[in-house]
Amino acid sequence: MRFDPALAAQSAFREAEIELGGDWDTAVELEQVFSSSAGREATEAYEALLDLAQRHPGASAFQAFCIYITWQQVTEETIPRHFHTGLRLCEHYLTSPEGKSRADRDQVEELCGSFRAGLGMDHEDDLQREFRQDTPKGGD
Repeated sequence: MRFDPALAAQSAFREAEIELGGDWDTAVELEQVFSSSAGREATEAYEALLDLAQRHPGASAFQAFCIYITWQQVTEETIPRHFHTGLRLCEHYLTSPEGKSRADRDQVEELCGSFRAGLGMDHEDDLQREFRQDTPKGGD
């Protein structure tokens, strides 16, 4: 990987404050539990962060944060569920029209490839290649 997902997660999380509005304090509490604990407690905080992301589908920085921490979950517990979650989050992020930073978009694209490879999907079929080529790339 050409970037550190943990550092990218920290940066994206800081950018998410405005996006989350009244849910920011909840996100901070959950992130602190996720980052400072392990096992069941960390997993519950992670799941709660993903639930919070569902309530804020247009919060692109927070969506990127969730993708980065999903990669952290993969490295802690290499199970298919985490790869599937990461792939789903990436696909939603990359196909949503909301503004995103170029760095986050590039990094999420790279992680998407890693999630796919972890699921044995590293070879695109024609439909997947067409979908990727037709997906808007953002920018001005």
